[in-house]
Amino acid sequence: MKDILQQLEERREVARLGGGQRRIDSQHKKGKLTARERIELLLDEDSFEEFDMFKTHRCTEFGMEEQRPAGDGVITGWGTINGRMVYVFSQDFTVFGGSLSETHAQKICKIQDMAVQNGAPIIGLNDSGGARIQEGVDSLAGYAEVFQRNIMASGVVPQISVIMGPCAGGAVYSPAMTDFIFMVKDTSYMFVTGPDVVKTVTNEVVTAEELGGASTHTKKSSVADGAFENDVEALTEVRRLVDFLPLNNREKPPVRPFFDEPGRVEASLDTLVPENPNTPYDMKELIAKVADEGDFYEIQEDYAKNIITGFIRLEGQSVGVVANQPTVLAGCLDIDSSRKAARFVRFCDCFEIPILTLVDVPGFLPGTSQEYGGVIKHGAKLLFAYGEATVPKVTVITRKAYGGAYDVMASKHLRGDFNYAWPTAEIAVMGAKGATEIIHRADLGDAEKIAAHAQDYEDRFATPFVAAERGFIDEVIMPQSTRKRVSRAFASLRNKKLENPWKKHDNIPL
Repeated sequence: MKDILQQLEERREVARLGGGQRRIDSQHKKGKLTARERIELLLDEDSFEEFDMFKTHRCTEFGMEEQRPAGDGVITGWGTINGRMVYVFSQDFTVFGGSLSETHAQKICKIQDMAVQNGAPIIGLNDSGGARIQEGVDSLAGYAEVFQRNIMASGVVPQISVIMGPCAGGAVYSPAMTDFIFMVKDTSYMFVTGPDVVKTVTNEVVTAEELGGASTHTKKSSVADGAFENDVEALTEVRRLVDFLPLNNREKPPVRPFFDEPGRVEASLDTLVPENPNTPYDMKELIAKVADEGDFYEIQEDYAKNIITGFIRLEGQSVGVVANQPTVLAGCLDIDSSRKAARFVRFCDCFEIPILTLVDVPGFLPGTSQEYGGVIKHGAKLLFAYGEATVPKVTVITRKAYGGAYDVMASKHLRGDFNYAWPTAEIAVMGAKGATEIIHRADLGDAEKIAAHAQDYEDRFATPFVAAERGFIDEVIMPQSTRKRVSRAFASLRNKKLENPWKKHDNIPL
């Protein structure tokens, strides 16, 4: 018996070494952790339960039958993050460069199926050279099996991808279908075709970092939701994100202990909006002063900065925040910000996370590049996302809410539950100057008359009270009481029940 136990321990020891000590040292020299070290950091101590530790590939081509390392380049299993169950796979770059084979894919598919069946998030730690060339179409079939499960799991359990090394070719499409993608600066990249292929086909000379590094995907393409300095920071932040999310679409988000007064009054908010309506201010200040302990987890911080998305807690409960940012493009909506916010709103709606919308929007960004780029369709995505969402929706208009952008930003007409405005709010079709020049076109030559008309328009329409008189604004509130009013609003909506008409699925304007 002792011999058998000894043999088991020896086999486990070999499996834990992956591609061997030399390759592990090489991984460390690149500033990267090994697949197992990553799992240890991500999960609670001693909580990891591994599956398929001894699984090996079945390829006999190109002499592959002589190299059959246990685990086949991916570590899979489940564990806990702050006591809550998650499923995880971690690709091992020390084994065949983390390349995906038929059996490697089977291991990932097994935990994807279990995650959906048991209602727990899936976290993928990607570090792979792509499809295993020696296996040909079998490895491509493996990718497609993984993709199909990504699709089936979408909206059922949260899916998080962390790119911790190369991720190229077909491999990028699995992360692309997950809810959140995080990257590690300088050591990770994603692209469909690499620099060599790009050079051959288009004659463009580009580095892997420029083509698909963390900076590219967080600032230009919007493929990634965040980038971190190293593996340790990335995994720590993923743990923090999981704390905001429910385990599946049938559970409510977790409630955490909080040490902040729900009725806290913030007198400084009374002076947040400047006297001059064209002077910017930082909307993140309002978010921090509304949130429990000022804690805000921002999503896609470096992309489309004219809109802010992320998670806060109110009375310990997760809330998604969408907010215009007046310091960037005056808070205008455009193609990028509409796409960013629409995807975030849809995620929150999938997983029953209430949505707080903070509005200061002068309209959609004008210009040929926006119109040619399809701002109509992209703006409609955000409109559609808010309109179909059945979760509790609370909106606070702090300053401008002009034109169609007023409608889009979670207005009462899109089934907003509580729609508040500060006394500084201006809800109108457009600004006083533009409106006056249209209404009083005949007086355009007389500067004094135009100024008087503009002042008259501002006094009559550039206030929240016309909208409040019609019931489109539920209450004009004191800025300092925003946290209290918003907290109470969400508390009253905890048992909200709203269902959309039956349909196979909608056809969002993609």
